[in-house]
Amino acid sequence: MDSVGQDISLNSPNKGSLPDAMTDVAVDTVVAGPTPAATGLTEAEEEELRAELTKVEEEIVTLRQVLAAKERHCGELRRKLGLSALEGLKQNLSRSWQDVQGSTVYKKTQETLSQAGQKTSAALSTMGSAISRKLGDMRNSATFKSLEDRVGTIKSKVAGGREDGSDGLTSPAGNGEEPGHAPR
Repeated sequence: MDSVGQDISLNSPNKGSLPDAMTDVAVDTVVAGPTPAATGLTEAEEEELRAELTKVEEEIVTLRQVLAAKERHCGELRRKLGLSALEGLKQNLSRSWQDVQGSTVYKKTQETLSQAGQKTSAALSTMGSAISRKLGDMRNSATFKSLEDRVGTIKSKVAGGREDGSDGLTSPAGNGEEPGHAPR
């Protein structure tokens, strides 16, 4: 594929022209000796594979050039339409976030955190049930019943004394006088 004379920008007003900076795009290639899988190839098969590799590398260079030209054209259109760089940045960030959400690592992390949340919720629920059961057991214990009876007795004395107009409490001296009043 001859990339120099071909029309790389399909919709661009600059069809067929490449900027000098775009002609020197590096292609990531690995040059190494024959791999163990390639040792069983005939010379003709190896030559055919090398020719195909060269063709694919040239196509990659062409596609990168087309992409760069499209990105420039897109930038020109945005500028002409008055779209700000901030708007482009928002779109890029949104697109990047969507890419992150679609990534395997994000999905695995989300799944792990979801499972951890479910396990934590189950553990807290179990713990809450255990505490509730223990409090119920404690409430039914003899000690709690005794304490409850005493509090009920004190409450009835306090409430009963207020019904007849007095507070039902005796003075600290124990002489039957109301607290806060001097003896007569």
